[in-house]
Amino acid sequence: MVQGWLVVAALAIGLLIGGGATTLLLVAARRGRVAAAVSAGALPSGIDAVLDVLEAPAILVDPSNRLVKASDAAKAAGLVGRGIEPVALEAVAEVRRTGMPLERDVTIGGDRHRHLHLSAALVGARHVLVLAEDRTESVRLAEMRRDFVANVSHELKTPIGAISLLAEAVESAAEDPEQVRRFAARLSSEASRLGELTQDIIALSRVQGAELVEAPEPVAVDSVIAAAIDRNRVAAEAKQIALAAAKSRGTMVLGHGPTLVTALQNLIRNAIQYSPEHSRVGIGVTRRDGRVEIAVTDQGPGISEEDQERIFERFFRSDPARSRETGGTGLGLAIAKHAAANHGGEVRVWSQLGHGSTFTISLPLAAATTTARPTAASAPAVPSEGVSE
Repeated sequence: MVQGWLVVAALAIGLLIGGGATTLLLVAARRGRVAAAVSAGALPSGIDAVLDVLEAPAILVDPSNRLVKASDAAKAAGLVGRGIEPVALEAVAEVRRTGMPLERDVTIGGDRHRHLHLSAALVGARHVLVLAEDRTESVRLAEMRRDFVANVSHELKTPIGAISLLAEAVESAAEDPEQVRRFAARLSSEASRLGELTQDIIALSRVQGAELVEAPEPVAVDSVIAAAIDRNRVAAEAKQIALAAAKSRGTMVLGHGPTLVTALQNLIRNAIQYSPEHSRVGIGVTRRDGRVEIAVTDQGPGISEEDQERIFERFFRSDPARSRETGGTGLGLAIAKHAAANHGGEVRVWSQLGHGSTFTISLPLAAATTTARPTAASAPAVPSEGVSE
């Protein structure tokens, strides 16, 4: 893309240059060769119009390293600010020194780095055209993929290693039925953990990086809540935790029912995991300003302000030791975040240490005239505690 713009810009600028003879300069590129016109004449004002039509970040630098012209996108990309970005000037100096065009990847900025791919070539006798392609997002995604693979590999090693060791233990204890039963129970637990992690990885891969849901359908919020609670009922009963839910009085949203159930299910599961036995998890519903908010409140230990900034990161655990005890995969909140974003919504958290936590999914309401057709999942009704308007 950048190489193509470099061809167009350099040729157009070369044609605008008057006076001396115009020659053709071949630009070496990674995937081909591009041409740039070179002339010794003075640069006419028409160059402004050429750079104005470029969508790519571009700057034209004169023989004194002064900025002649910058495209509208140049400032946003960081090529120019109070002055010309130093790495761009380094590229300009290299082009003048060798007389040959160049391409290089650079990183600019302070705390928030931007990754740019620069292409530079002579225009005229000593003027240099520099174009940039912002690759920050692609670099970030590549880093996320590497981190994700590394984290998944690490997380899978634990249950797989445990299953292997327990299988050997069962074999060695074949003559001791009590030991066999104990090891078998642990095998079942580790297998369940592995299955849960696998399902979460699949769920995250489906929602991460996706755009808004295509062809959304009307989804009843009551149906989403009922299905999410039903999937967590066994875990809640095991800890004797009461699940108290409000009814939304027919509130509808547009989206993909199963994905919304998965998002809310993960918030409820997280609340159960971090709540003490014989406590309560509440699911409340509020409608305001064209949105519906589903809040899941627990009576757990709470989350520090520092950890709240990272709580939605994949595999992040505020208390790794406690997470191993509760069996969490570290993916549930990330799944909820991406699922809500795919529906034009968000997930936020309120928490205080020692006072529990509240995770809230905020979603746009469906149009008031939309006819309901519940698509989440069939589930038993939940007790009503009212709904805030």
